[in-house]
Amino acid sequence: MPRTCTHASPSSWKRGCHEFVCRCRRGPGWTRDRRLLGEEGHDVILTSRSVGSNALRNVRSIQADATNASALSRLCRGADAVFMCAMATYHRWPTDFFPIIDGTVRAAEAVGAKLIVLGNLYGYGKNGDNPLRSDMPLDPNSKKGTARTIMWKRAFRASVPALEIRSSDYLGHGAISYFSLIALPSIIEDKPVAFIGDLDATHAWSFTKDVAKTLVAASRYTGEWGRAFHVPSQYASPNELIRKTAAMLGRDIAETHSYSIPEMDALGMHELIEMRYLFETPLLVDSSDAETLLSVKASSLEEMIADTLQDHL
Repeated sequence: MPRTCTHASPSSWKRGCHEFVCRCRRGPGWTRDRRLLGEEGHDVILTSRSVGSNALRNVRSIQADATNASALSRLCRGADAVFMCAMATYHRWPTDFFPIIDGTVRAAEAVGAKLIVLGNLYGYGKNGDNPLRSDMPLDPNSKKGTARTIMWKRAFRASVPALEIRSSDYLGHGAISYFSLIALPSIIEDKPVAFIGDLDATHAWSFTKDVAKTLVAASRYTGEWGRAFHVPSQYASPNELIRKTAAMLGRDIAETHSYSIPEMDALGMHELIEMRYLFETPLLVDSSDAETLLSVKASSLEEMIADTLQDHL
């Protein structure tokens, strides 16, 4: 049976022997990319500090710590590709992410596997062009954006080929995002809804299923590595997304409120304040490269919302 891991040499692709190691710690898309790879017949190894139950075809879950490069290397032996989909605690990104990316890079180098990193748009900062292009220079203005930028630079400098898949804010079942944390609970409970930023500013939303499709498609990319791709996304202002979500639940939202910075601070949203700029102006993403070179298209906004609400419909 073919084994799947996240690094592939062109020759191994041709002979149909793929080994993918999926290094995840509950990052968005982590379940869906391993599911896609397993359903294609690849042998997937999912590693995480805390491994739960797993009934997915061709997927093995093994407890491991990505900061331990030697242990991770043993698990990745024979791998074609390593997917780095790990998630650190939000306020600890500047400290906890670096040992994770360093261990993952060293493991990929040790086994000669290609490296696919799941990232986001924070590294572009607030002064980037609109729409954001994947070839734009990174110019972060936040601690978390700086952490993401450093992570990609370390992956880029690896002795193995690397790609970064950058997504916007997530929608989808189980996705953890500003929308799911701030607005969604109030929508579900039919309470007054508040969010952050300009609630009428158009914003890109990435579906966890489309994130997984982009990760898997990127592992097969035959062009030049050392670059990024944007996940094809859909667009809606926060107000539009809130009202469409409520409508799918048969509810009507009379009005919405945008939290001010003092309100955010009082509510304990300290880590969100530096990222508020993402919602203060339109956020558009050019994903034409992923659509053309990886053949990935964005799902409809309605499908994204329905999947987000699948436990409540």
